[in-house]
Order: sequence, then structure tokens, then C-alpha cells
Amino acid sequence: MDMTPKDLTHLFAQLGLDPESTAIDHFLSEHRLSPGQSLEEAPFWNDSQRAFLMEERHRDAEWTETIDILDTLLRG
Repeated sequence: MDMTPKDLTHLFAQLGLDPESTAIDHFLSEHRLSPGQSLEEAPFWNDSQRAFLMEERHRDAEWTETIDILDTLLRG
């Protein structure tokens, strides 16, 4: 069983992004979702990041709540 905490820091690591708080803050300040745009449609994801986000949401998996938080943060 995966015991990885399902928080924003670990989500960034899972996505292959820098999980340091300053890097997360920078990412959030540099990226925004357009009205009506889904998180998975955003142009700043690569194919594997997009696939992970889509799969986790589709399965309503453990990461879903944290992905939803990221979605909200990117809507500022």
C-alpha cells in the first residue's frame, strides 16, 4: 500500500516538478487556467503529467482531492 502523503508537495514530486515550497509558489504565480478550461487541458503539462491527472481524477483515486486543490489554486 502506498503510504505517500497526498499533499501538494508530494503531488508536485509525482508530476516530476520541483516540490520545494518556493518552486510551487513560483509555478502557481506563472500558470493560470482560463475560464472553462479543465486542469488537464492546460498547455503547461506534458503528456505524462496530463495522463496522470486525467487517470487519477477518472478513478477518483487518492490524489483526487489534492488535484482539485491544485485546480482551485490555478484559478486564483
